[in-house]
Parts: sequence; C-alpha cells; structure tokens
Amino acid sequence: MEKVALSEIRDIAQYERVREAERARIIERKRPRRVGLGENLTLLFENHDTVLFQVQEMMRTERIVDEAKIQDEIDTYNALIPGPGELSATLFIEIPGISRMTTEQMRAAVGLFRGLDEGHLRLEIGAHVLPARFEEGDSHEEKMAAVHYLRFVVPAEAQALLADASSAARLVCTHPHHPATADLTPETRAELMADLS
Repeated sequence: MEKVALSEIRDIAQYERVREAERARIIERKRPRRVGLGENLTLLFENHDTVLFQVQEMMRTERIVDEAKIQDEIDTYNALIPGPGELSATLFIEIPGISRMTTEQMRAAVGLFRGLDEGHLRLEIGAHVLPARFEEGDSHEEKMAAVHYLRFVVPAEAQALLADASSAARLVCTHPHHPATADLTPETRAELMADLS
C-alpha cells in the first residue's frame, strides 16, 4: 500500500473548501473498516485514505503550514499504513463516562485493561491464529484509555481464506476483564483483502 506523499496534501485553505465532503466520504469509508469488539474496544483498520485524512485534520487543527512540519506529520502517520502481508489498526479503548471520573476512578478503570498487549488480542482466519503486534511503548497507564497501534501479519494461506466467504474470520479478545469476539462482515473482509492486495 502506498504511503501518503507531500504532493497529496492540500494547504489549509484548499482543505477547508472540501472538508465537509471529504469528512463525509471518509466516515463512509471507515464504516466497514471499524469493528467493535465488546463494549470497550473498537478497531479501525487503517489504509492510505484514513491516514491522509488524519494528516489533513492534524494540519487543520494545529494550523501547520511549514512544509518541514507537514512532512513530520506525514512521516508520523505513514507508520500506520500496513506493509506487505500486513493489516494495521488503531485500537480505541473506550470507557463510558471517563470524563466524569475522578483520577482514582480513571486509574482503576484503565487498570482493568493492563496486559491487553500480552497476547490477548488476535485475528482468527480459518485455523490461522494471528496475534496482534502492539507498537512498543503504548502500554503505559496513561495511554491505556486512549489508543494503541497494532499490526497483524497475514500469511498468504490466511489471505486466501479471508477471501473465501465459507471460512470464518473474526477478532478475538481473551483478556480476563474483556473477553469478546466479533465476526468480520463481508464488507470488512473485502476492505481487508484490498489492503492485502
């Protein structure tokens, strides 16, 4: 999958003119790429379009106009684009009502997810069990309530099964405080196959 290039980036004024249409397009594009896993976890499978949108939104929010700083943002977000034979996802850990919690309550709620990155999240395609590989350094308590970046390495045999509607494909979490399973819809499978091709 191609990385985002500086030549694709609209300046802030150009982006403002197309932002509403672009937001609507990306929301629709993300719909089959977003998979809820139980009550507290959501995975968004990333691709070129989702990353390009993130860069444009960051430029808009931070009012970034310097080309070197824009390139820094591109380099940072391009790390989310999967390599050959990989799927890349942003994992959101969502705790309802966290904004109304005290610091103690937040720590207790977040603490329930410690160890999530220790082999508790996987993608199962047919008989293939593909563990999530979490980006290192995201397991600190402060980060647990926000996001993690992860990858799944998908061998050719598993890719073939993902394309076969008769084969099961699902996300599984075995964390003791959040056991959950989510079957991948045909739409999600099609998106993931496009990422892998």
